Amino acid sequence: TLLLRSSRTLALMVTSAAIGGTLQYGYNLAIMNAPTIFIQNFVNETFRERWDIQLQDYQVTLVWTVIVSIFSLGGLSGSLIAGPMTIRFGRKKCLLLNNIFLMAGAVLALSSRAAKSFEMIIISRVLVGINAGISMNVQPMYFGESAPKHLRGAVSLSSAVFTAFGVVLGQVIGLREILGSEPCWQYLLASNAIPGLIQLLTLPWFPESPRYLLIDRGDKEACVKALRQLRGCEVQSSELDEILQEQAETKGMRASRPWELFTDRSVRWQLLSVMIISSAMQLCGNDSIYFYASYVFKEAGISDEAIQYVTIGTGTCEFTACIMCNLLIEQKGRKFLLMGGYVLMTCWAVVFTIALSFEHKISWMPYLSMTCIFTYILSFGMGPAGVTGILPTEIFNQAARPAAYMIAGSMMWLNLFITGMIFPFLSELSQFCFVPFGAVCLLAALYVGLFLPETKGKTLSVITSEFHKLNFKAQEKQCSSATQAQYQLGEVCHSTAL
Repeated sequence: TLLLRSSRTLALMVTSAAIGGTLQYGYNLAIMNAPTIFIQNFVNETFRERWDIQLQDYQVTLVWTVIVSIFSLGGLSGSLIAGPMTIRFGRKKCLLLNNIFLMAGAVLALSSRAAKSFEMIIISRVLVGINAGISMNVQPMYFGESAPKHLRGAVSLSSAVFTAFGVVLGQVIGLREILGSEPCWQYLLASNAIPGLIQLLTLPWFPESPRYLLIDRGDKEACVKALRQLRGCEVQSSELDEILQEQAETKGMRASRPWELFTDRSVRWQLLSVMIISSAMQLCGNDSIYFYASYVFKEAGISDEAIQYVTIGTGTCEFTACIMCNLLIEQKGRKFLLMGGYVLMTCWAVVFTIALSFEHKISWMPYLSMTCIFTYILSFGMGPAGVTGILPTEIFNQAARPAAYMIAGSMMWLNLFITGMIFPFLSELSQFCFVPFGAVCLLAALYVGLFLPETKGKTLSVITSEFHKLNFKAQEKQCSSATQAQYQLGEVCHSTAL
């Protein structure tokens, strides 16, 4: 009964935080696909009414690309302020305060049509991006620090499950029959306020991160109380000892700043791993499918009428894969899922390129193209989508963790912006549009396979010692060779004496 109660409390806390957190990221990616034509027409009409200018197609596409991609720059800003906010306010309070950006963005989006201002949509997307950027950094940190060691991977991975659920929800709400029609697009853009409101009503009932309370605030009593509430029973001494050990290791250390991590040799490979994996998550092109689903499916030969229903399938595919990954992560480990996901994505990118090359020559090739898109997304959901967000929690200590998330988040959002901006031009490569993405997946798989240690079920001190071998490999070699030389010199001296 106690185990059930603890699981229930943890599950409800995860749901409350994620509904107003990473769900927003997926939801705000997906809802921009349905009103594409309507917002482009709105931009055109606004220019005509204000300045009596008729925009050309490429100009409308440029404004639309800015509206879509500015979300990523907002996310980048959010990821940069997330670190200082978590240190000052704590993980839970940071998530609650984050809703200020969301509500302001929703109000601007809702009133943009009446005000006849597409600029309000752009500002709204920046604010919603800031909200998503903060939650994408803070939420996995909150989950990783609150979950017991044996559930840490699964609980942290739930961030990806809710992101995928947000994509599906956004695609469903964006159907023409619901809010994806011409008269309702402003309500669609403002509908992200509802999950935020649910979070504001529910999250205050759950505790702060126990690690934050003890290590950052030095409040052992509050930490024990939070652990008791989350576990539903008396606190196990082994769990409290582990947190106290981390507190002792970081005692007297202030929270690291992002630029300090770049000069700290003891975290060199941790930082490099997080930067490469976070960049690969966006440069693999998966999220670009949601930004420009219509373009991708037109290339695959799908009719205009069917595209809105096919896009729901893509979101459902990732959602299903993330749930499967959640079930497998504590059995198969992080490294296996991450590398396996990228290897499969590389294979599907190659098959997709071949299918697009022959789609006008072989009648069933468009169906193979569409299958490749679904399997590409499925492979992404099975590994990179979830495991990427867990890594900074597991491989950095409490002092470095906020800064590590700021760097990881910055890389993710910056690369999402770059991918979002260049994808419409990459799609002009026609059958070769996924070749660059396939190359990124291959390189990411090689890096994970060669350099990233497994973190499943290990304490932070064990993981740190494994990275220590990589960080100080050259020094250890020099020491061992010096020791060997001394040993040999000793032998020579000994034989001479004889």
